[in-house]
Amino acid sequence: MTGEGSRPSEFKLIASVFAPLTDGDHRALGLSDDAAVLKQRGGFDTVITTDTMIGGVHFLETESPSLIARRLLRVNLSDLASMGAIPIGYFLNLTLNNLADGQWLNRFADGLRLDQDEFDFCLLGGDTTQARKDLTLTATFVGEVKTGCAITRNGAKIGDDVYVSGTIGDAAAGLKHLLAGDTGPAAIIRRFQLPDPRISLGLRLSGLVTAAADVSDGLHADLGHICKASRVSATIMGNQVPVSSELGKRLASGDLNFGEVVSGGDDYELVFTASPNAAEGIGKAAELAGVKVTKIGSVFSGPPIVRILDPSGREISLETHGYCHF
Repeated sequence: MTGEGSRPSEFKLIASVFAPLTDGDHRALGLSDDAAVLKQRGGFDTVITTDTMIGGVHFLETESPSLIARRLLRVNLSDLASMGAIPIGYFLNLTLNNLADGQWLNRFADGLRLDQDEFDFCLLGGDTTQARKDLTLTATFVGEVKTGCAITRNGAKIGDDVYVSGTIGDAAAGLKHLLAGDTGPAAIIRRFQLPDPRISLGLRLSGLVTAAADVSDGLHADLGHICKASRVSATIMGNQVPVSSELGKRLASGDLNFGEVVSGGDDYELVFTASPNAAEGIGKAAELAGVKVTKIGSVFSGPPIVRILDPSGREISLETHGYCHF
């Protein structure tokens, strides 16, 4: 580990903080070469995804460096989960500002280590550079899925059911607490800071579902991405959208509106479509993965839009439909 004070030089940083995270994997070449060398396994397709997080946009720079690191990894893992893929390793690009001193980097690396061990992958390479202002973190993941078994967004069929995993809306509520500078319920804030990528569920859904996406921009928006790719329409029954007991209380009291739940984003659950004939298999997959899944709607013919209905069948109007960077 590096010293707790000022940041070490670039190559000392790589050798002392990041090289140990390769776990000696031969593909990383000890982080001493210009690139990693990966050999594709027979019978598997490679899945690659990348996400960037910027301080003040995707996280608060006052948050724990360990949690920031784990969130960076997990938002990428969620992309792999939605494709039915498992992680192999990742590349880490860091644009560091003055906040990232030796102590910060050690704690950041501790977070990387925790999730590498939990989800069984390693660091394969990356790059570091100096920021003029914003702390910017990028992870690019390499995963794999059996040949021809990747779950995409473009396979939803008319008559399919719509499902979502876990509960929706906690992360957006947690972010509101963080931005307001109050502590709030720990479980709610944790849902924003440390999402649960549904790797095990995604792996088991492969072959059962017709389309999937991870809920990063918001349930309404991400189901909309499926509809656009599949050229279908979808309807969600608002009273079927699963929420935690804490969010249920807030909705009942009027402290939170339903639009914030379905458009807030950062849930990193899976929204997916499947034939009604797959219901039993989906139930078994969810049980084996230890994740609750809920049927929330159906797929119809029509323009690529998502309608949300109340119990009486009236459409619920949303002020915002999901997160968009620009």
